[in-house]
Amino acid sequence: MTKGISTYLFSVLAICFVFSSLEVEAQSQTETKKQIKYKKARALQTSTAKKMAKVYEAIEEVDENGEPAPDMETVLSVLTDLRNNKDSLKSYDRSVMWNAWAYVYMQDDNYPQAMVAYTNVMNEPEVTIGLRNGALFSLAQLNLAQENYQKGINLILQWMNEVETITAQAYSVLGQAYFAVGNFRKSLSSLETAISMAEEEGYKPRENWYALLAGCYSELKDEIGEKEALLKQVPIYEILVNLYPKKLYFIQLGGAYGQLGRERDYMITLKTAYQKDFLDKEGEYLALAQLLLLNKNPYWAAEVLVSGQNKMITIVDEKTEEEKIVPVVKSNEKNLKVLADSWRMAQEIDRAIPVLERAAEMSKDGKSYVLLGNLYLSEDKVEKAVDAIKKGLKKGKVGNLSQVHLTLGQAYFELQEFEEAKKNFRIAARDKEKKVKTQANNWIKYTENEEIRVKNLALRRDYIQMNSSS
Repeated sequence: MTKGISTYLFSVLAICFVFSSLEVEAQSQTETKKQIKYKKARALQTSTAKKMAKVYEAIEEVDENGEPAPDMETVLSVLTDLRNNKDSLKSYDRSVMWNAWAYVYMQDDNYPQAMVAYTNVMNEPEVTIGLRNGALFSLAQLNLAQENYQKGINLILQWMNEVETITAQAYSVLGQAYFAVGNFRKSLSSLETAISMAEEEGYKPRENWYALLAGCYSELKDEIGEKEALLKQVPIYEILVNLYPKKLYFIQLGGAYGQLGRERDYMITLKTAYQKDFLDKEGEYLALAQLLLLNKNPYWAAEVLVSGQNKMITIVDEKTEEEKIVPVVKSNEKNLKVLADSWRMAQEIDRAIPVLERAAEMSKDGKSYVLLGNLYLSEDKVEKAVDAIKKGLKKGKVGNLSQVHLTLGQAYFELQEFEEAKKNFRIAARDKEKKVKTQANNWIKYTENEEIRVKNLALRRDYIQMNSSS
């Protein structure tokens, strides 16, 4: 705000000594209306002009590096002299002086005094149109900064009634003010006007205009419906991620897609945020991994989880207040299971096995060990399969026990440990489900036949060896 006021002040210095006038209807501080003839330009008295020239020169001074270094001592000295002799000045001279004082107060963040100074500018009967309107708008902004929202709104509306051209910036300020007092409909209208005007004038609307516009729809969701609010927010967030790519907007856009059931768009949005290295929370990585799995991209899901395990962040311990460097995605049982499943579904079994081994060791039940046994068996690591499944059964809380014993029996069968195989098949055959019972009994018969065949082969081999040796 200070920069804007400073720029305005300097623009006032280009005084054109043209004496044209314009009738405008202005509202006084007592809310009564009167006709005042304001002029577009006036001339300062010679003595005042010389003093103000010193003020402007002092304000525009720069240091050896070309950075602004205003000589405030000179500024204050000259302006104080003018204020002490204000009664001898013409009304227009006083308005220019008060405008300069407003600048000084703004530099010191002394908003109350700046407001007084701008009010003094407006109250001078010979103030020019430009100076008066600038002071009015600045006064409105200062009231908003001081949280005098309704007064700020009234001043902006007054300013809009008095100026020839209303800017997009003015509508945006009005929109922010309406938002602050909870009038979201008017805020919405003002912000849409600001954005439309900016686009027509060929420049990019400001980031906070869009953000506040989305906020209006969020506040109106009870009135217009949550789905309608989301549908209105989506194109706004899409603009934000393109014009002002920040993590917040990607998360908000993704969340809106998710609530609308657009999982693929949600996945693409989160994936883009991931590729830009915006994600820094475990839940964000896990959400993206789950969405990738849902959309049949298990390899990418695994890569995302591994990336999260490798990405380190600094956290503060709530108890000790010590800083710790930890991975974003923790290597706990739950996360390791998701990672192992991702590698498994991507047919990367050799990468899934070591991950699942770690998860199984952490697990309080035997499910992970059973799954690990199945993976070992698919890779023809039969002895490891038997060992893993037995560990799973020992830990307990394993679902579908009949199927587990059936798999274990098959592993023993591959090792030609037929008695152990039949023992597990018999346990499976006790299942109430006819399909499982039939399958188990078939395996028992098959095992018995194989056992006889292996024995006969052994006897035949022994017979051949005996005859050949004799």
